[in-house]
Amino acid sequence: MSGEDTVLTREKFDELVAELDNLKTVRRTEIAESLEYARSLGDLSENAEYQEARELQAATEERIRKLEDIIKRAKIISHKKSDVVDFGSEVTIVKVGDKEKHDYIIVGSEEADMRSRKISHVSPLGSAMMGKKKGDEFDFKTPSGKQQYKIVSVK
Repeated sequence: MSGEDTVLTREKFDELVAELDNLKTVRRTEIAESLEYARSLGDLSENAEYQEARELQAATEERIRKLEDIIKRAKIISHKKSDVVDFGSEVTIVKVGDKEKHDYIIVGSEEADMRSRKISHVSPLGSAMMGKKKGDEFDFKTPSGKQQYKIVSVK
């Protein structure tokens, strides 16, 4: 696993801790019961339920290891109100020469979710915005070429 800190908001950190707790208690118990039931069916070599339960157990243990690593390396950052784009900032941008505005929240890579308009502070767009203020223009590279944007607002 990576040796770098994982930047998280308090909310995401608490969410991951709760998921880890659920996996270690509830989910492990459910899987153990499934394995016991599947073993009771007999011949394990051709027992699809047993194989499925084993695969689920392996995936769950891998997720537990990943969550433990993330939590161990977590650096919790809280957003401080500022006029400079930083971790946790809500930023509105517009492509230069366009009128359509786009809103994003700058988060750590573990929290990035484009459906929720949350972008990582290390993504090309996120890192290009970091440190900028309202009115600043910036550019970043995309597969289709260099894009230029302007910061409309920072919250």
